[in-house]
Amino acid sequence: MARQCEVCGKRVQMGNRIETRGKAKYLGGVGTKITGISRRKFVPNLQRVKVSLTTGENKSIRCCTQCIRSGSIRKVVKVKPFELESKTKK
Repeated sequence: MARQCEVCGKRVQMGNRIETRGKAKYLGGVGTKITGISRRKFVPNLQRVKVSLTTGENKSIRCCTQCIRSGSIRKVVKVKPFELESKTKK
């Protein structure tokens, strides 16, 4: 599963790189012309992230940044947050 998000399944996609020359009409030119088209890859931005699963275990996965930002995964807590003692004792 190289170059594939383990959460959403996003993988490498193929596309075109278009080479142009000339000046755009709205800038005062006669328009741009296409001089060449070649194939290229669109590679997802994968990160290696430690994730805590619903079963309680921690696992390292390759995940795209959109899944990390959207909250599709739950990252491992390295240090427990600071807790205050309750003031019920007197």
